Amino acid sequence: MQDPAITPELIEAHGIKPDEYQRILDIIGREPTFTELGIFSAMWNEHCSYKSSKKWLRTLPTTGPQVICGPGENAGVVDIGDGQAVVFKMESHNHPSYIEPYQGAATGVGGILRDVFTMGARPVAAMNALSFGTPDHPRTRTLVHGVVEGVGGYGNAFGVPTVGGEVRFHAAYNGNCLVNAFAAGLADADKIFYSAASGVGRPVVYLGAKTGRDGVGGATMASAEFDETIEEKRPTVQVGDPFTEKRLMEACLELMQTGAVISIQDMGAAGLTCSAVEMGDKGELGVRLDLEKVPCREEGMTAYEMMLSESQERMLMVLDPAREDAARAVFEKWDLDFAIVGETIAEDRFLIVHNGEVKADLPLKALSGNAPEYDRPWEQTPAAEPLGDLPEIDAMEALKTLLAAPNYCSRAWVYDQYDSQVMADTVRQPGFGAGVIRVDGSDKKLAFTSDVTPRYVRANPEEGGKQAVAEAYRNLSAVGAKPLATTDNLNFGNPEKPAIMGQFVGAIKGIGAACAALDMPIVSGNVSLYNETDGSAILPTPTIGAVGLIAAGETAILGPPEAGDVALVIGETQGHLGQSALLAEVLGREDGDAPAVDLDAEKRNGTFLRDNRAHVRAATDLADGGLALAGFEMAEASGLGLTLAPGDVPTLFGEDQARYLVACSEEGAAALEAAASSAGVPVTRVGSFGGDSFTMGGAAAPLGDLVALWRGAFADKVA
Repeated sequence: MQDPAITPELIEAHGIKPDEYQRILDIIGREPTFTELGIFSAMWNEHCSYKSSKKWLRTLPTTGPQVICGPGENAGVVDIGDGQAVVFKMESHNHPSYIEPYQGAATGVGGILRDVFTMGARPVAAMNALSFGTPDHPRTRTLVHGVVEGVGGYGNAFGVPTVGGEVRFHAAYNGNCLVNAFAAGLADADKIFYSAASGVGRPVVYLGAKTGRDGVGGATMASAEFDETIEEKRPTVQVGDPFTEKRLMEACLELMQTGAVISIQDMGAAGLTCSAVEMGDKGELGVRLDLEKVPCREEGMTAYEMMLSESQERMLMVLDPAREDAARAVFEKWDLDFAIVGETIAEDRFLIVHNGEVKADLPLKALSGNAPEYDRPWEQTPAAEPLGDLPEIDAMEALKTLLAAPNYCSRAWVYDQYDSQVMADTVRQPGFGAGVIRVDGSDKKLAFTSDVTPRYVRANPEEGGKQAVAEAYRNLSAVGAKPLATTDNLNFGNPEKPAIMGQFVGAIKGIGAACAALDMPIVSGNVSLYNETDGSAILPTPTIGAVGLIAAGETAILGPPEAGDVALVIGETQGHLGQSALLAEVLGREDGDAPAVDLDAEKRNGTFLRDNRAHVRAATDLADGGLALAGFEMAEASGLGLTLAPGDVPTLFGEDQARYLVACSEEGAAALEAAASSAGVPVTRVGSFGGDSFTMGGAAAPLGDLVALWRGAFADKVA
């Protein structure tokens, strides 16, 4: 097959701008081949090169005594004691999931699982953070069904429990949903596997499933805005097979025990190209690939197609040649391909040969370490207008509106489709602020959460970035877990627009400040830009995933409250209603500023709660919907009524930060108040549990009626 001529139109179709193409010409001193153009397109796109975000990502705190491996590898690694480590990361599959919801979401789960077991860790938990358009948008129902079925179909078949996550709806996602997938695994801290190649002349081995034409150009597609040609991009979406991935995991973990693995890398975005380049770049080596040796499932595949295919369930490894036979036997046992497709070389060179013909011969460093890096112009987000006057609001009717809203009703319709009990270590199922699992064979537990409030970030990117980290910190503290570290998934619009880039910069500043203050370094993550359709951007959505540890001998705070328990609020309430759930759902308004985040108060109050867990039966953080919504959710979980003394709207629905609602026995409440007085922590009694009514001030409603409304709303409006 004749390669197409390199024309300005072809260059543009590959997402390469004229100045970038000139840079390619300067680097290689000639016109690139078609395969080389595809390789540059894959490696220099936003998805793989982080060219618009690298400058700002470097400002994030990424180290700490608990961090074994920070950003730059397939996943982050954090010490949890006793020679064990938790390995975790969050990754986006936004564009593919909008084009082909089931496969886009499924392969997003598959990709993040590979990132974890590539490091030598067995996956033990998964989460997902999903953002959709309004329920009445013509695509929303199809997207919700497809994405949820894709997440469940892959994760359930693979056999990893889904323990948490979030789902939101907003008009800003009408043309571009977000699918952020998180996975965590456990490994021995001294047996982590990395991707840097080492040793000249060592075999480069292809592992796993065969290569097809699915996903060709997927990374480039993920670095572009959507327009009316969206349906034409369907072939760029990968197709997954969770049963093959399960075999691949078992084979890889078994292979790692043989000592044959020098380095190993998942074939994710940009497939064979990105995995080979990253391994060579990190090891300061070149790579030669002989493509006729690549196992293909389709006939007549070209070098271009093989290099850019994003077929799933594949890995690339640098092998100790002395252990080739043992390594091959492992993969033959698991009925997976094992093929030596190249070797490491001393020169800074990426040499691609197909049936004796050189298809690409490029300086490898130029593809990765020397990719373009931009300092994009950015505009500070204007200060939010002050909150306007509010009409009189009936507190009970407002609560009912929140309970019936797709953003705040029960998510059981979603997470009931996920297996949360597989592996038999799940302590707390989805539906709460944080999921909890046992660390098998020990008395330790791990807690997982993901969070962000995009309305806050749009109104005030820096405070919104802080708040996303702070809420993750509170979700972990509320179950008694010490927050260890975070991963991020930074979803934004087009960074070439200064206003969008300003949102990104502000959010990064806030995230960095909060991670530093709360001792939760960023150890892995992902940036997803160009989330726009026809020029309309999503809400800035920097999702924060976080992991916390409940050490051996420590008790998790899991509740539920018991009859007669006292309800108390830890933290100060001022009644902040700007950008609140109350405004958005009850009044259809999104005005005012985001709540201010006092990081000292966050750390003090979270530490206080964890240190005084012996006095607390149940706890939850106060966030969207304030005291009213948190109180209802705690009452629903216990099956007990709750009488809240406050009746005014600001106290009930304000979204002031650094606060927790806790339930204690009378004796526990007195002890907590005494400890709070000594520690200088505000603690206020706000009510008591018991009976079968939910009461705020003088207004009461049967708890059963509110629960029925809350449980049925999602299916009524979306499913």
